[in-house]
Amino acid sequence: MSNQKKNNEEEVDLGAVFIIIGKGFANLFNFIGNVFKGLFHFLIQILLFLKTNAVKLVVATIIGGVVGGIIQYYSPKKYTSQMLIEPNFKSTRQLYTNIQFYDDLVKQKDTVGLQKVFNLSKEEAASLKTFEIEPIRLENDIIAAFDELILSVDTLTIRSYSFEEFKKSFTDYDYKVHKINVVAEKNDVFQKLDEVIIGSIIDNKYFNRFKKITNDNLNRTDSIFKANLSQLDSLRLVYMKVMVEEAKKQNSGTSIDMGGENTKTKELELFQTNRQINGELRLLAIEKAKKYEIVNVISNFQPIGNEIKEISKNLTFQLAVLAFAGMALLLLLGKLNNFLNNYSK
Repeated sequence: MSNQKKNNEEEVDLGAVFIIIGKGFANLFNFIGNVFKGLFHFLIQILLFLKTNAVKLVVATIIGGVVGGIIQYYSPKKYTSQMLIEPNFKSTRQLYTNIQFYDDLVKQKDTVGLQKVFNLSKEEAASLKTFEIEPIRLENDIIAAFDELILSVDTLTIRSYSFEEFKKSFTDYDYKVHKINVVAEKNDVFQKLDEVIIGSIIDNKYFNRFKKITNDNLNRTDSIFKANLSQLDSLRLVYMKVMVEEAKKQNSGTSIDMGGENTKTKELELFQTNRQINGELRLLAIEKAKKYEIVNVISNFQPIGNEIKEISKNLTFQLAVLAFAGMALLLLLGKLNNFLNNYSK
């Protein structure tokens, strides 16, 4: 009887567990169903709102578009041009500061200041509307910078500093290539700007001193590598002579080995070292080309700017969207007001 009682109790316990699990799954599915129902109800409410107020919204959008079109028609055309540059010797921050200064002159409508800075006429200076700068964001720049960090610090230090942490600390100033964008109402003013923008950096004494030290070190390393190559060539000639002498002795019937195998091994090692140094020289040549100037100009401003025709910058589109959003907001505020009045009753 006791065994039967135990079996009955175990069956009851298992049944209770299955009931609890079943209720848990039911609650989960009910929750998911309620979420979808809520989203569906919200979507229907939006569609009903649009249907009920379609006429008002369309009229507001048309009025906004017409007003924007009239303003756009009578406003002077705007042109844009870009320049791509690669700053060296940590001059990026100074470049951003300078571009911000030029943009502040534009915002303050300081035509005289712009004339002096860029040596422009009054009309050309007044035509400038915006100076902007932003990095060309490439994941490879972050990876390359992290590799340089790994090579420059000890292993114990880098173990406590992950790539994700390094990536979070990577700023706009740390990217290699940057784009300067200028907007103006005259399409032929841009070619007068790039020399002044670049000159404001390369005339800095600190950057010039940094450039000289860096290039001197690169030239010194280049000379050392070339001297090593010359020494390797001399050693290879010596080993070649030794191998020729060994070959002559073997042909004459002498069986004494004067270290021929060892000579061949050393000659092969010299060949590998020669290839390695040549590879280092190629990388050094690329580095010297990059660090030859304080700022590398990848592409200058185009002599004739491009007319801005992007829909997102079109006043007709902008005011149409703004009018639609404004009318929708007013209608929603009206519904909210009615709801609050009914709730208070």
